Amino acid sequence: MNIKGKKVLVFGSGISGTAAGRLLLCQGAKVVLYDGNVSLDKEKIHAQIAGGTAGEVEVILGELPLEVLDSLSLTVISPGVPTDLPIVEEMRRRKIPIWGEIELAYVFGKGEVLAITGTNGKTTTTALLGEIMKEAGKDTFVVGNIGNPYTDIALETKSDSVIVAEMSSFQLETVHTFRPKVSAILNITPDHLNRHHTMEAYIEAKEKIAGNQTKTDFCILNYEDEVTRKFGEKIEAEVLFFSSQRKLKRGVYLENGSIVFDLGEKIQLCHVEELQLLGTHNYENVMAAAAMAFSYGIPIESIQKTVKKFKGVEHRIEFVAEKNGVAYYNDSKGTNPDAAIRGIRAMKRPTLLIGGGYDKESSYEEWIQSFDGKVKKLVLIGATKEKIAETAEKLGFKDVVLADTFEEAFSLCVEMAAPGDAVLLSPACASWGMFKNYEERGDKFKELVNQL
Repeated sequence: MNIKGKKVLVFGSGISGTAAGRLLLCQGAKVVLYDGNVSLDKEKIHAQIAGGTAGEVEVILGELPLEVLDSLSLTVISPGVPTDLPIVEEMRRRKIPIWGEIELAYVFGKGEVLAITGTNGKTTTTALLGEIMKEAGKDTFVVGNIGNPYTDIALETKSDSVIVAEMSSFQLETVHTFRPKVSAILNITPDHLNRHHTMEAYIEAKEKIAGNQTKTDFCILNYEDEVTRKFGEKIEAEVLFFSSQRKLKRGVYLENGSIVFDLGEKIQLCHVEELQLLGTHNYENVMAAAAMAFSYGIPIESIQKTVKKFKGVEHRIEFVAEKNGVAYYNDSKGTNPDAAIRGIRAMKRPTLLIGGGYDKESSYEEWIQSFDGKVKKLVLIGATKEKIAETAEKLGFKDVVLADTFEEAFSLCVEMAAPGDAVLLSPACASWGMFKNYEERGDKFKELVNQL
C-alpha cells in the first residue's frame, strides 16, 4: 500500500500509537495523532513521533472533529482503544480502513512471522521461542504484546528475518492480511470480558491469528483446551497439538516426566527436571515454543540446548529472594484468575498470597478453590478486594485480610509469614488504578522484598 502524501489517523498516543506514527512518517504519510485525554502534552507527543524530522504531524486531544474524517485514507487504532466506540463506528460507516499496529507493521515489514496468543503463557512462550531462534542463528526480532511494538522494528526487517510476536486479543481484533508462517494458541479462558463483552467475541479475536493461514503454514494448539482442540478441526494450516495430560498419536506431549515429540518416530526433547522453569503450565509453554521452532525447521538438538538453559521471564512466578526463611515470589503477570491458579499450583510451601486489583469482570471461584489448603492468608487490595472477599466467604475460605495500599498488604504478609512459608504476589487482576502496568507492580514488590 502506498500511503505517501495521504492523511492517516493514529488513534491513541501510547507506545503502540507513537511507534505507528513514526513508521507512517517514514513512509511519507501525513500523520494525525488523536487521543481523547486532554491532559496530555501535545509537544511531547509530537516530539515522540516526529523526533526532529520535518515530517507532517498534527496532534489532536479531547474530542475529534468529524471533519477530520473527511480526508482520511486510513486509521491505525491502538490496542487499548475499544473498537466499538461511536467514533470508530462512524469511520466504518464512512468505509475508512481501520488497521491495528500489527497489520501496519506486517504490511510494511519483511521476513516471516511466528505468532503466539492465548490467555496465559504468551510472554514465556514468546521469550523462549525468541531465544531458540536467536541461538539457531536467525535474524530475530521479538515484538508485540511483550513490550516492543512491531511497528518500531518493521522497517529494519529483511527477507530472511524472523519476527517472533506475542499477540493479544486487542491486537488481533484489527488484523486483515496478517499471516504468520507458524501460529500458536496456548489456551483460552475467560479474560477481558469488560472489553469483548462475550466469551464468543473474545474467542473470535484470538482465532484470527490463524485466519489467513494456508496449507503451507502451521498452527500449534493445546489439545487439553476444548476451544483450541475444536478450532484445530476447522483451519487450513497444518495443526500440531501439544498435551501435558495424555499421549498423542501425533504431536508433542509429556510422558513419564519427559517432553516427547512423536511425529512418526519418537524423539525425547528433555526431562522436565532439566528445565529451569516451574509448573505444568510452563512445561506446556516449552512444548508450544519447541513445536513452533521445529515446525519452522529448527533442528531438535538446537531446541534442546536452548530450552534447558532458559530461565523464564520477569514477573512470572519469579523467585525474588529468601528473607528470614521466607521465600518471596513475584507473579505480577498473573493478571487473571486462570494465570493466578498456575501461580498457586507452582508453590511448594504454605503461602501468603497478595491478590486483587482492577476489575475486568472476572469470576474468582475457581481461583479460591485452587488454594487447596496451600494458602495460609489471602491479603486483598484494589477495586476487587470486597468482591473477592465475598467470594472467599461464600466458599468457606476465611483467612482473608483487606489492605488499603500495596505497601500495607506487603507489610502484613511479612508480619504473618513464618520460616518455611512463601509470600506470593499473584493478583488475579490487572494493575490499573494502583499501578501503570503489571511490570511496575512487580518491580515495587521486588523493591520491598530487597529492602527487608
